[in-house]
Amino acid sequence: MANTPSLPVSLLIASKSQSVGSEPQKKTREDWRKAKELEEARKAGTAPAAVDEEGKDINPHIPQYISSAPWYYNTVGPTLKHQRPQEDDKQKQLAKVGDWFQRGVNLDSLTTKFRKGACENCGAVTHKKKDCMERPRKVLAKFSGAEIAPDEFIQPDLKLDFDGKRDRWNGYNPTEHLGIIEEFEKVEDTKRQLKAQRLNTGDEDEGGEEEMDGDEDKYVDEVDMPGTKVDSKQRITVRNLRIREDTAKYLRNLDPNSAYYDPKTRSMRENPYKDTGKEAEQVDYAGENFIRFSGDTSKHAQAQLFAWEAQHAGVDVHLLAEPTKAEKLKVEYVGKKEEIKSSIQESILERYGGKEHLQVPPKALLLAQTEQYVEYSRAGKIIKGAEKPVVSSRYEEDVYINNHQSVWGSYWKDGQWGFQCCYSMIKNSYCTGERSKDIEEEKIPSSTVAINANKIVTQDSDDGNTDSHDDSQEEKFEEKQLPPPEVVKDTKDYEKSEARRKKKRDKKKKKKSHKKSIGKKGDTHESSDSESDEEAEKKKKLLEALQAEEKRLRQVDRLMSLDERKRPYNSMVESKAPNEEELEAYYMKRKREEDPMAFF
Repeated sequence: MANTPSLPVSLLIASKSQSVGSEPQKKTREDWRKAKELEEARKAGTAPAAVDEEGKDINPHIPQYISSAPWYYNTVGPTLKHQRPQEDDKQKQLAKVGDWFQRGVNLDSLTTKFRKGACENCGAVTHKKKDCMERPRKVLAKFSGAEIAPDEFIQPDLKLDFDGKRDRWNGYNPTEHLGIIEEFEKVEDTKRQLKAQRLNTGDEDEGGEEEMDGDEDKYVDEVDMPGTKVDSKQRITVRNLRIREDTAKYLRNLDPNSAYYDPKTRSMRENPYKDTGKEAEQVDYAGENFIRFSGDTSKHAQAQLFAWEAQHAGVDVHLLAEPTKAEKLKVEYVGKKEEIKSSIQESILERYGGKEHLQVPPKALLLAQTEQYVEYSRAGKIIKGAEKPVVSSRYEEDVYINNHQSVWGSYWKDGQWGFQCCYSMIKNSYCTGERSKDIEEEKIPSSTVAINANKIVTQDSDDGNTDSHDDSQEEKFEEKQLPPPEVVKDTKDYEKSEARRKKKRDKKKKKKSHKKSIGKKGDTHESSDSESDEEAEKKKKLLEALQAEEKRLRQVDRLMSLDERKRPYNSMVESKAPNEEELEAYYMKRKREEDPMAFF
């Protein structure tokens, strides 16, 4: 839209007073249409853009809420002054790119006389005594006037922007790098001179070996740092931590002059027990180098060395890129080397003789003795010296002790282990053969009799709990007179005697119950009436509880059918423990969904 002039109220009043009787006229529809067409022409580029008071073009695509100025700016024509920063003189001046703090001290301000207002300790004018960073002198510079320190630079107050505060190279002096370049050039010149001297003296082989040592980086492939593991899935580096139960390497030898422990890589290359008199094979940890050069590690190192030597000799081979080719070349090289060695040995033997002296039996057979020390026990077992044969199991197998014909654990009964040959359950017992088997088989029926006797006794004890204390004492006395179950051999006699005792006990019980019934005849009618009333009252309460439970279930079904937002609150319902009748009614009316016969 076209920019409409927005005048403040004071200007409107002043203009109204100046124009007698003339009021500001409103834009007609035709004026609005012309303004609209002019705006569209400016956007299309057919009409020239609007110009502000400074003669700058105004972009016609700027929206109206940006281009229209507030009323208090007193603008008459189109302008963008209200969108630009005001009062440029008050804008803070940022530091330039080359501005930075000055380092060191000002050597131009050297003086030999103490100046008034300077530091009393060192004599510099740029700070006071309490801010002095120099060590307190025995005789202050104020009194001695000697060794006056130079003044520091007065540092500028730098006002940096966002990027200037985060510039790592801000204030870096490029001339500092010239020292590194000069040092590197000196090293290169020294190498060239040494190489020229070797060529003049003819020591080309030694120079080649040293070159190989100097160019080790060429053959070292990218490896992970010790103590780290790169996870290709997660794209992160994980440090292998020590297992907490293991002893830390730096605690194995607390002597400060022992093996060095590198805390960054968590490695200890030397043997920490080197000066303790222990061999490397006797200790559980002998340093990183001992572990590294044991097993197939030495073979891999030899293969890598062979590949480097072959590449230096002109053979195109790489251990990691072509491991099969490198291994095959190494096998051929070792085979040819052994053939040459054996051919030289044969030629020497053919020329000078003495082949028969090499084909002799070992010294252990010739002298009937050897330097290999072996120590035996009285039983003939090896204690020290030769290696023990590998045992297939940690337990001795097929060892029969105490004349047994089977091993311990070959027989099992009633939760106990024993020997199959004699059914003995004692581990260190002597075998008695088939006789002990027969005795064990005879014990089986007697044990069944004992079990039956125990059952009968327990039943009688349960019945006797209802009798008085005197009857229980008599029964205990009779039970004490019973023969033990182990002695009873005939089950029929035992059962007959038990039947007689049971009859006696029944007679005593009948007599007691008869005496009690005579004393309680008068009270039977009253008790029967009270019992019938209690039963009727219980039935009535149960009926009421059933009706209340049915009413509650109907209420639950009605609430469940309603929408959740329309259900009433039940916070005012009194909560109390249910009585016996309510619990019985709940169990009778409860739906059992898990019962398969609930719907039949």
